[in-house]
Amino acid sequence: MPETLIRNGTVVTATATVQADVLIEGERIKEVRAAIPVNQATVIDAAGMYVMPGGIDVHTHLDMPFGGSHSSDDFETGTRAAAFGGTTSIVDFAIQPRGTRMRDALDTWWKKAEGRACVDYGLHMIVTDLGECGLEDMDEMVNEGVASFKLFMAYPNVLMVDDGTIFKALSRTAKNGALVCMHAENGSVIDVIVARALAEGKTAPVYHALTRPPRAEAEAVHRAIAMSEIAGAPVYIVHLSSEDALNQVREARDRGVPAFAETCPQYLLLSIEELERPNFEGAKYVFTPPLRPKEHLPKLWDGLKHDHLQVVSTDHCPFCFEDQKILGKDDFTKIPNGGPGIENRLQLLHHHGVNQGKLALNRFVEITSTTPARIFGMYPKKGEIAAGSDADLVIWDPKAPHTISAATHHMRVDYSMFEGFQLMGNARTVMSRGEVIVDGGKWLGKAGRGSYLRRTARGGAWK
Repeated sequence: MPETLIRNGTVVTATATVQADVLIEGERIKEVRAAIPVNQATVIDAAGMYVMPGGIDVHTHLDMPFGGSHSSDDFETGTRAAAFGGTTSIVDFAIQPRGTRMRDALDTWWKKAEGRACVDYGLHMIVTDLGECGLEDMDEMVNEGVASFKLFMAYPNVLMVDDGTIFKALSRTAKNGALVCMHAENGSVIDVIVARALAEGKTAPVYHALTRPPRAEAEAVHRAIAMSEIAGAPVYIVHLSSEDALNQVREARDRGVPAFAETCPQYLLLSIEELERPNFEGAKYVFTPPLRPKEHLPKLWDGLKHDHLQVVSTDHCPFCFEDQKILGKDDFTKIPNGGPGIENRLQLLHHHGVNQGKLALNRFVEITSTTPARIFGMYPKKGEIAAGSDADLVIWDPKAPHTISAATHHMRVDYSMFEGFQLMGNARTVMSRGEVIVDGGKWLGKAGRGSYLRRTARGGAWK
């Protein structure tokens, strides 16, 4: 079996920073230690570089249907862009249409990824209907490696389910070991506020944020955690955006409740002011939950530092400005919800977190790779640099300058939420299961090489 030796680098994991070589045999790591002899191995020199486990983005929406359209990145363009940014595994969302079996949705999303995925991918199942067979469907999904389910407390008449359905799902995961992920906003209250705004002629993008107040997020987070406690199951809050919601998670964790939460780069670096941009430019920043006032940002950074927040994902769900976002020109409720970010997560967090002293280097690896792998049933196959783990590795140049721009990014979308951001630190070489797929800004991988990740139940959220 061919061997590759990464020499002279600084190996950085969630728990250690050491000068060591990494020997790869086939798709897996064979050995990690100083001064491994070369023998017949192909050598990659990582002098001056960090060698880190590949990033894991556990919240993406590729080729997602939305109001007669689809998110603009499919599994090929989206996973290729992810790889350029140092992300080597993703977990996307299959959506169960109401009145159908979850198996149908799983088959549909497997077909979307087949022949296209450039990196390894797992799937969560979005539950919209538990119907007659729903609870048995959940068990079947766990057997298929779908070890997590997402339920919505927002978007009435589209994705939202009632508290009874949420509680039934949580109760089932208490038995089958899966993890429920909650989109936590009080959708019924928000709908009333939205209707009032439209009646008053308030149609601009900024009203997307002003009609979804932080308290509507905090209330739903509180309710989701309460239901999980009653059911005796852990819960994971997706894309947490506000100090109010963070306080609910922190309070629960301080009581020993297995409540977990992620945030996203946009909530750490952007604010509600982006939605006030002229010429409808604010539509580029319409996603849910919305951007918050600036005072929330340092609170979220603090939450990451102190483990009140455990993961940073992207909620990558891109829609082009020119022909998709424009659909809401006269009504903010018709703007497709979502933004692009799958390529920039590690770059942004390294620069604004590590370089600016908000995150330790090991914590950076922990929240972008190791903890997502643990919580979502992929560890230690993914998210670790150790003998036996998949050789998903990023050789990271901490001194590489990088300017984010839609003109040069690899996502199939006509704008960047972080246009013009100047950063220090970027992926130089990216390996997926021992294969170099990105090197020096060149794409060496191929569509379809990504494998489906069968994730195991009772992952880190249960420990």
